[in-house]
Amino acid sequence: MRDRTRLWALSGLCLALICTSYAANESLEELTIGEKHPEISQRVARLIEDLHYSRPRIDNSLSSAILDRYLDTLDGNRLYFLHSDYTAFGRYRYELDERIRNGDLQPIFEIFNVFRTRTEERVAYAIEILAEEPNFTLDESFRFDRSEFGWPTSEEELQEVWRKRVKNDGLSLVLTGKTWEETTELLQTRYERVLRRVTQITSDDVFETFMNALSRTMDPHSSYLSPRNSEEYRIQMSLSYDGIGASLQLEDDYVTVMNVIAGGPAQIDGQLRPEDRITAVGQGESGELQDVIGWRLDDVVQLIRGPGGTLVRLQILPAGAAPGSPEQILNLIRDQVRLEEQAAKSDILEVPRADQTYRIGVIDVPSFYQDYAARSRGDADYRSTTRDVERLVTELKADGIDGIVLDLRQNGGGHLSEATELSGLFIEQGPVVQLRETRGNIQVLNDPTPDMVYDGPLAVLVDRYSASASEIFAAAIQDYERGVVIGQQTFGKGSVQNLFDLDRFIRGAGYGQLTLTIGKYYRVTGESTQHRGVMPDIELPSIVDTEVVGESSRDTALPWDRIQQTPFLANMGLRPSIELLQGRHSERTTTDPDFNHLVSGIAAVGTLRNRDAVSLNLAERTMEREQLQEEQLARENERRAALGLEPIASTEELDTTQRTDVLLNQATRVVADMAAMAIPPTKEVILGTETAMTQ
Repeated sequence: MRDRTRLWALSGLCLALICTSYAANESLEELTIGEKHPEISQRVARLIEDLHYSRPRIDNSLSSAILDRYLDTLDGNRLYFLHSDYTAFGRYRYELDERIRNGDLQPIFEIFNVFRTRTEERVAYAIEILAEEPNFTLDESFRFDRSEFGWPTSEEELQEVWRKRVKNDGLSLVLTGKTWEETTELLQTRYERVLRRVTQITSDDVFETFMNALSRTMDPHSSYLSPRNSEEYRIQMSLSYDGIGASLQLEDDYVTVMNVIAGGPAQIDGQLRPEDRITAVGQGESGELQDVIGWRLDDVVQLIRGPGGTLVRLQILPAGAAPGSPEQILNLIRDQVRLEEQAAKSDILEVPRADQTYRIGVIDVPSFYQDYAARSRGDADYRSTTRDVERLVTELKADGIDGIVLDLRQNGGGHLSEATELSGLFIEQGPVVQLRETRGNIQVLNDPTPDMVYDGPLAVLVDRYSASASEIFAAAIQDYERGVVIGQQTFGKGSVQNLFDLDRFIRGAGYGQLTLTIGKYYRVTGESTQHRGVMPDIELPSIVDTEVVGESSRDTALPWDRIQQTPFLANMGLRPSIELLQGRHSERTTTDPDFNHLVSGIAAVGTLRNRDAVSLNLAERTMEREQLQEEQLARENERRAALGLEPIASTEELDTTQRTDVLLNQATRVVADMAAMAIPPTKEVILGTETAMTQ
């Protein structure tokens, strides 16, 4: 029987917290527009209309879209506002354009003040219902993604949503072995933290949120940073702090990984991925894991940062996983991001065939970097991606390699000049990319060097996280038919941004900065890499869902289009061979145990990812979890049997199992095919002119 004394005590505590919450509401001053906000708003509006690539007009239509984006930013999962709130906010729907121009943004603070009140009400209710342990034997489900729903029409409907949310939060912790008393304590702390985070928000935070709703209505890569966050941005860009090397953002109540910085501890470890959610942080090997769901982003960042050489433990909910899915613990040693770790690296993999073993050079390029300061000083030995890759190619050629794989997976880009210069190492000469600016001017960026350093079999390995400069390089190699692009459709970021320090536009200091999209990249064929990315010649399976990750998944992404092709001299000897290379690859993978294990694992993850609700029945969830573990174990043992290895007895042993890089292995085998076929680069054609010439 439940301990009634404990329940009464907990109920009293909850009532006290509720009273405290409402008392806090009475004492909290309503947030209002700040002194500098009108000037910033007016200046940002002018810059967007004058310089943004799409040349938008901030009018009534855009006003409506900005309001919806602002409301989605505050309550995208429809957990706080009522439909009556949404209706009341509608009176501002066609006013925001003029208010942005004249700086009268008080309505956005009124909306936020309502949101803060609603948060207090929801948290009070959540804490109240923790007093009684839910009945986990009922056949109920919780829909965790409500973003496509409307706002609840009544208090009772919203309370039912929260009852199920609290029940799911509790069930997720019970599944880890916690008692209800422990669960209650943890959830109470979590919900209080949600409230505390909202009540700590300043008028500058609200203004920044709205300015981002404005700028991201134009496209996903335009943004505004307040003075405080501008400084944080400069710290991160300088890499002058000790941490794990990851960019984070807050989505709903989760601190989410935006990207993993090349050369940082997280990238070196290799387990942390974009879109992963950090649910708890622990210090050292034995420090207690602190639940950080609902925390302010900067508070979580401070927990993760620390002296170099110290260990931090992250509890991760993997990207795309439903709340309540099994979480992972990552141990990372804090350190500064080191240039040596960012730099390109090479290796040689041997691919055995019946009569010959092919030696394939692999060059891993984590980013397009350049020591700009050293180059500006005239330092002849400054580091750059192109210089490092040229050196590595020369070393690999001296070692007698038969082909090269350039690995650009998870390479989010970097210096544009490095993309053009790196392309020049593998093509004879010619244009690499076209850049169209806001006013329609088109600039053709050429390979700056007249000679190639390598003309042998070449593949570029990409994934969904290969973006920007990576896509420029991969597209050039593909368009010149200089090599085969292998992997997954790339990210599709074909836009160019410029950073505007608003202190330079407004007399004074402390106005923040605006990042604005001012151009688009185009391939030499005239096709944009924006939105579509680069499609591989030979596709490989990936756990990354292109419906969730990538430019095409963002509703305000600039569209794909094309401009006039620019003349370039293409090798026409490779394209006819790609179908044959694809056929050999397909035939080979049917009997590859590692490849088939990867495919089956991706299918299992896809089944989970497609769910939009989870059961709230403890027995059913326990059975589901056990079934998942059994299926995972069965897939692993099927792989091991095919490889002639001993089976393992439990999923715990999976963590100690050595993994091969299946996708890299497939890429090296394709290059070995190219070497075996001795594809001749014998025919070159000038494309983009009315007549074609052969040489």
